[in-house]
Amino acid sequence: MTSPDRKPVVRRLFHLLYGEPWWHLATLLASFALCGYAMAQLLAGDWRGVLEWAVGAAVVHDLVAVPLYGSADWLLHRAVRGSRPRSPRRIAVVNHIRVPAFVSLMLLLVYWPLISQDSGAQLRYATLLDAGVFRTRWMAVTGVLFGLSGLHLAFRLWRERRKAPV
Repeated sequence: MTSPDRKPVVRRLFHLLYGEPWWHLATLLASFALCGYAMAQLLAGDWRGVLEWAVGAAVVHDLVAVPLYGSADWLLHRAVRGSRPRSPRRIAVVNHIRVPAFVSLMLLLVYWPLISQDSGAQLRYATLLDAGVFRTRWMAVTGVLFGLSGLHLAFRLWRERRKAPV
């Protein structure tokens, strides 16, 4: 039988050793178990195809995507270069372009078969939608993302200018 004083000591010791509450570890272990089950189910069928796809995706990412978005980020920084190279305003402008661009490119990557109209008859049969609607919807979502980001940046700069001493 444990004494009432012992429970907080055990919790504090666990938190000191692990760094987070006990439920964090329990959630982490449960998610590892779920991912392990999903991986076992995935690899049960075509493990060689999954391995080829994963290695291919890693190679394409490292050899093609990283240089592309690294160069694009460098060009973006050069384009918004101000009088001070690391000013908070410049960083805010860059981030307000980066975030909607990232979300838009992720949507393009995920929905590429639909946006490129490569899905054809299968999509029409499954959803009763024409494949042409996805390109315009992606472009509309991209426009809204950049518009909202621009409005947010304008509001931030306006608020910053109002707070600045005259």
